[in-house]
Amino acid sequence: MALREELEQLGNWFFRWRSYLPLLLVALFLIALRTVEYPLYPEFSDRTWELSCLVVSLFGLVIRMYAAACAPRGSSGRNVKEQRAYVLNTTGMYSITRHPLYLGNFLIWFGISLFVKSWWLVLATIFIFWFYYEKIMYAEEEFLRREYGDSFLNWANVTPVFFPLDFTKWRRPTLPFEFKNALRREYSGFFGVLSTFSVLKLFQDRWAHGEFVFDWVWSVIFVFGLVVYVALLILKKKTKVLDVQGR
Repeated sequence: MALREELEQLGNWFFRWRSYLPLLLVALFLIALRTVEYPLYPEFSDRTWELSCLVVSLFGLVIRMYAAACAPRGSSGRNVKEQRAYVLNTTGMYSITRHPLYLGNFLIWFGISLFVKSWWLVLATIFIFWFYYEKIMYAEEEFLRREYGDSFLNWANVTPVFFPLDFTKWRRPTLPFEFKNALRREYSGFFGVLSTFSVLKLFQDRWAHGEFVFDWVWSVIFVFGLVVYVALLILKKKTKVLDVQGR
């Protein structure tokens, strides 16, 4: 098998199982939590750092939400069985980066890794993300090249693969921003971010104090996230409130 086909096959395999990437990072995070001595800073500084890390991750989620909110049906989705793209997205977030959803994922995990205050965990997270998602992006772009030919190549020639470098190339999304579409697609991700930080804080305090201590700030954040998640889940499954025509 030629290297090109081999890389695409590997990327498609990673694509199919990408939802399980967090499980690969669990062991690393647990090890890092045990090797860092807490607290590292005075309580106020520690809280500021924690919430700043949360902001980084939420910013990544906002990127995902905006990309998803403007996406037509059949694109920017969570399909895992095979590559699928009924249209070639080249506007909105896709006018400044070819992979905005993965950029959002990277910022989410980058913020989470910073939260632990372990330099080697941050580096390991960056490396694992690069190794894993580079193959996925390669496979996706091979698929788009076959599907859209010159249209894809013309877009790829002027649009960075990952980090936005020129915001003057921003093009208004073809479809208007739909907040309901963003909520319907990313509500589970919102709860996932808040619950991950809350659980990390719980174990952080467990190993710092020798017992589980429920930090009131993170307890409130977790409960808020849970309430929002359950409410949106009910609205999505039991009603048509979050439905958007044509999306």
